Amino acid sequence: MYQKFNRRLDGQTALVTGSSSGIGSAVALALAKEGANVIVNYSRDEEGANKIVASINNDNEAGSAIALRADVSKEDQVQEMFRQSIAHFGTIDILVNNAGLQNDAAIQDMTLAEWQLVIDINLTGQFLCSREAVREFLKRGPRPEVSVATGKIICMSSVHEVIPWGGHINYAASKGGVMMLMKSMAQELGPKKIRINSIAPGAIKTPINKEAWDTPEAEKELLKLIPYNRVGETSDIGSIAAWLASDESDYIHGTTIFVDGGMTLYPGFYGNG
Repeated sequence: MYQKFNRRLDGQTALVTGSSSGIGSAVALALAKEGANVIVNYSRDEEGANKIVASINNDNEAGSAIALRADVSKEDQVQEMFRQSIAHFGTIDILVNNAGLQNDAAIQDMTLAEWQLVIDINLTGQFLCSREAVREFLKRGPRPEVSVATGKIICMSSVHEVIPWGGHINYAASKGGVMMLMKSMAQELGPKKIRINSIAPGAIKTPINKEAWDTPEAEKELLKLIPYNRVGETSDIGSIAAWLASDESDYIHGTTIFVDGGMTLYPGFYGNG
């Protein structure tokens, strides 16, 4: 997808969790293109993280980047990641809570460990990172020279914060939780000029769902769920994240932006009413 960058994030620093590949990497690259310094967080894929960092640092028009390893479900690792990030760049202005995973099973077969893993990463991880970001925002106060908001948090949700998903109850429950986490934080922190929103991707071409779009037959079946008749690209999410982190969207607060080609329009009902 074509992207035009306008240096809307000059002088700011962004932490993007789970950004060694997929949607997270596209978000990290888009924020850097807008001038932000970026912390590329990863849990296991050090090679992927280093590639994203190199891509940013080799781009003379982008901000700079470092890679930091942390499991976002572990409080001590999250706190250490923030400590290192602030020590390196001075502060954090933008948090993108992107880290997430699936671990699917029918409910009768799902183990407590399978349930807990997804909740811990997808939901608790967003809480832990958001808490540390808010602590930093409140400690350092406003930076009007770079942003109207004192700080910005973007939670990566999913169309499954509103669309039930049988066979994936841990994932759907985690994203429903993200919705209420985001809205409740926004209600609490808006008066402190901390702006919080979510992005809810639909079907996006990433390695995690490759089997759903990698062949013409699979893609044709998937497109039945997408009125706009194309599968999303990671750059679609990167573009909206960069805009949502900028002052251009300053009056958007406590909202989920669905980037889904119309999947939440429930196209299966077309003509059946």
